[in-house]
Amino acid sequence: MGKGDKKSRRGKIIMGSYGVRRPRKKADKAEIAPVKVTKPKEHKEAKPVKEKKEVKEVKEVKEVKEVTQVKEAAVVKDKPTVKAPKTEKAKKEVKEEKVAVEPKPKKEKKS
Repeated sequence: MGKGDKKSRRGKIIMGSYGVRRPRKKADKAEIAPVKVTKPKEHKEAKPVKEKKEVKEVKEVKEVKEVTQVKEAAVVKDKPTVKAPKTEKAKKEVKEEKVAVEPKPKKEKKS
């Protein structure tokens, strides 16, 4: 027996039907989740804010000499000569020719 047999498993798969030979799969039922009991949160006591330490002032300030370095002047190379901008080419005049368009002759119907 094979694909054409309505009573065999292979035949039912081909036809897309179900029966004793090919029962449907049972659908999974959604389970009801138990409700979780939450405890109310206890309010914690706030910790006291830490006091900021005072910053000690610096009594002596050392003077620092400024050191500046003299950079050597860079050698400037000769710049290439600048070319004159290109001139636009003269556009050619286009002659407009009027061409007479003849209408196509209509085809005659045969009767």
